Amino acid sequence: MNDATPRVPAPAASRVARQRIRVRGVVQGVGFRPFVYRAATELRLAGSVCNDGAGVWIDVQGAPAALAALRLRLDSAPPPRARVDQIEVEECPPDPGRDGFSVVDSRATGTQTAIGRDTGVCPACLTELFNPADRRYRYALINCTDCGPRYTVTYALPYDRQRTSLAPFPLCADCEREYRAPGERRFHAEATACAGCGPMLRLVGGALHEDPIAGTLRLLRAGSIVALKGLGGWHLACDAHDVAAVARLRDRKHREEQPFAVMIANTASLEGLARPDAAERALLESAERPIVLVARDPTARAALPGIADGVDRLGVMLPYTPIHYLLYHEALGRPAGTGWLGMAQSLLLVMTSANLHDEPLVTDDEEALRSLAGIADAWLLHDRVIVTRCDDSVMRVRDGTPRFVRRARGAAPLGIRLAAPGAAVLGLGGHYKATACVSRGAEAFLSPHVGDLDLAPTRRAFDGVVAHLLALTGVQPTLIAHDLHPDFHSTRLAARLSCEWGVPTLPVQHHHAHVAAVLAEHGVEGPVLGLALDGIGHGTDGGAWGGELLRVDGAAMQRLGHLRALPLAGGDRAAREPWRLAAAVLAALGHAEQIRLRFPRQPAVAVVERLLAGGRAPSTSSLGRWFDAAAGLLGVREVTSFEGQAAMLLEGLAASVGVVAPQASALLGADGVLDPLPLLRPLLAATDPGRAAAAFHAGLAHSLADWVAAAAARTGLQTVACGGGCLQNDLLARALRLELDARGIVMLEAAAVPPNDGAISLGQCWIAQRAQEG
Repeated sequence: MNDATPRVPAPAASRVARQRIRVRGVVQGVGFRPFVYRAATELRLAGSVCNDGAGVWIDVQGAPAALAALRLRLDSAPPPRARVDQIEVEECPPDPGRDGFSVVDSRATGTQTAIGRDTGVCPACLTELFNPADRRYRYALINCTDCGPRYTVTYALPYDRQRTSLAPFPLCADCEREYRAPGERRFHAEATACAGCGPMLRLVGGALHEDPIAGTLRLLRAGSIVALKGLGGWHLACDAHDVAAVARLRDRKHREEQPFAVMIANTASLEGLARPDAAERALLESAERPIVLVARDPTARAALPGIADGVDRLGVMLPYTPIHYLLYHEALGRPAGTGWLGMAQSLLLVMTSANLHDEPLVTDDEEALRSLAGIADAWLLHDRVIVTRCDDSVMRVRDGTPRFVRRARGAAPLGIRLAAPGAAVLGLGGHYKATACVSRGAEAFLSPHVGDLDLAPTRRAFDGVVAHLLALTGVQPTLIAHDLHPDFHSTRLAARLSCEWGVPTLPVQHHHAHVAAVLAEHGVEGPVLGLALDGIGHGTDGGAWGGELLRVDGAAMQRLGHLRALPLAGGDRAAREPWRLAAAVLAALGHAEQIRLRFPRQPAVAVVERLLAGGRAPSTSSLGRWFDAAAGLLGVREVTSFEGQAAMLLEGLAASVGVVAPQASALLGADGVLDPLPLLRPLLAATDPGRAAAAFHAGLAHSLADWVAAAAARTGLQTVACGGGCLQNDLLARALRLELDARGIVMLEAAAVPPNDGAISLGQCWIAQRAQEG
């Protein structure tokens, strides 16, 4: 809203000073102006506060001690969702005509601030939502200054209602009064609404005149698949206890085996399914409400068939929108008050992103009704537009530290602080798990996860995310960084934007960017050692890299060593069929005759034998493919249905055994090449696959640490930054840290960003900034 708030008189002080205070950081969409107003009036200060493109601008005067107290509150006790990065103070001559404090119209200037992130419903709104006497009782889009959507409803900054998707909904008299009243929780709450003036729910596919929430619950309990509109996109939901419904969802979505996440009412409802520790419970219950990968209860591995079969962790999240809470409220018969919120419930819902296979998350209502018609039986929608898509974040906790697997809702677009200011750079990431990143001063803003850029709809979605990120941050890049691979969509987009803007591009090697992302997060400049372990990345020699030991010094990178190259019999197909990698290992170990004996059901076995015998297959140094080979040899998986499945199942198998001693070590050559082949030799005669898988993990971590230690001795560098998707393997990452600690080497790894390709764009920005400096 743009109208000025009426001035509230403040008593004059006997000795008056005046200051203009600029507050920079995440200070819009977080209740900062109401916070300043209340603090200023309490301290008997006069003046005004407003938003502009640079943050929050305060013009204030009063007693010097009161001004000092205000600055202290701004710095040490801002609103919960705010982040104050800088406070600038300018002394000014007092204005004798000032006699009160007000919130005034926002000023549209160059953007140097950031919008707040979307968060779950706050306790105060939940109290209203379930109070039958409250005027917002059961209003499905309730929010306030402390909770609800921000990033996904905002078109541009400064953050005011007319720049959000709430603009088409004028406030009713009651909401207007709350918006104007300094004592109200919704004082200047730009997204506020109620059933009398705001967006509303409707159920498509339910019974005529049926309550949308009651109808949705009825359909879910009857085995239907329902599409639910959320904050940054749509979910597909079904009853997780209904095996047939889960199977139908998998069939319709073409998601054969990839684990589903489930939504539970509260952590008490996890009893008998998973065993979250204190840190995992805190993360589940945080305002950001990510999906958390929680260790499954070993006594209940067979529970929830079809949800996450064969995997040792269960993806869990708690309700975070009012719609979610209302479904659980309905399931208990609409009890009054909030006492029921902590009670264990049996209602367990699959919540998976609503999209066709490999296409982007659906956000538009008409698109949802059209594109999900072959998947969903019904649609629960509301008429608040989703401005930009933002999927659920996925996290896991290791050694007490929350770590991102997928960074999106609740985190994006929160800035990542850099060690020093640098040039304005746009990083366009890679091809898989695509994100974009823009750097502005000493911050980098990472977009939400978009997905793999194989299909045209996802590419268009990625282009839109880039445009929205640039619009919100106000950045005009002077350099565009992209992956070294010439055929990626992100590389082609970089070339197109370069022509449009007249700025240069910078190709960045994939694994260099992995290491740089970790350095950016930790504020380390280097030089350091880098260990990049993943599935694949385009190397400087045109080869397929993925197990790399590097020396990184800003924009400079030197390849010190790599894993032994493993043949890919069948090219890219080998990455989806672990038996082919196992066959390559058998051939390398001199046991080619065992290939058809071990894999008799594979129709291409003769072709693979010929390719390996003739040395005609391409090769890769990827650690991910060595994991696939181990899984193939142990009979864990011959063919996979989703990326990383074999390695994930191998980790789960090893985790069921626990920590064991290594049975073998990889061989380190004088040329810096680490050969993991000796680690796989014991697997050929393994009688206990779980123990063999655990020994493989232990031997790999030990060998990698020896490899790094040898490089540290040669270079004098005692810090190694570890990145790449293989670091999502908790067993490997934990063992590697212990091994490196024992050798006196400092290990840096990702936590605030994913270790996988979702952080490549951040690493590209970091490298490009240093390239411009050089």
